Amino acid sequence: MTAPRPHDLLVVHRPAAFACDGARPDWLDPAAPLVVRRETAAPGIVPVGARGLQRNERCKGYLAQADAASVITPRMLAARARTAESDLPCIAALRALAPRLDALGVDWGPAGGAGYWLACGLPVLRTTSDLDLLVRLPHRPPAALVDALCALQEGQPCRLDIQADTGAGGFALAEYARGGRVLLKTGDGPRLVADPWEAA
Repeated sequence: MTAPRPHDLLVVHRPAAFACDGARPDWLDPAAPLVVRRETAAPGIVPVGARGLQRNERCKGYLAQADAASVITPRMLAARARTAESDLPCIAALRALAPRLDALGVDWGPAGGAGYWLACGLPVLRTTSDLDLLVRLPHRPPAALVDALCALQEGQPCRLDIQADTGAGGFALAEYARGGRVLLKTGDGPRLVADPWEAA
């Protein structure tokens, strides 16, 4: 198994293998996948988070990579997005955007609540839920691609948040498109940088 990356979802062999920071919350579903967090950890250890059905139900912790039975990546979930059956605005937007994202030739996939719902079917989405998309951009993209990605936000039935991932950090694409410094989230914490690719 390749090393999991931030936003990947992990299905675990043993639910007890998830080392939760603090007491294990009552809402924790042992069968639900864990979300890979962006944090530097020891070799073989994956920083992860558990989520419940409500926005305030979050718990961070760690998992030995050997205890991960499988990895579900946002890219895998992109394939499921095309046939997702739901009238929720964020899923309707996802279905409509999938062919446009494919046409741009980028490595993309749903993250956040939409990705989690596609992965496990748990009812974490609401009519007011945002659509979080992850686009992996290991190299600085041409301005035309940035413009095309930002244009996807126009006319959507929900708020669209596109996160770009360089491989060494993540940032909001809209913030980058505005120019100036961006908040780059790295394994060692957030940093304000002028160029997310040079900063890596």
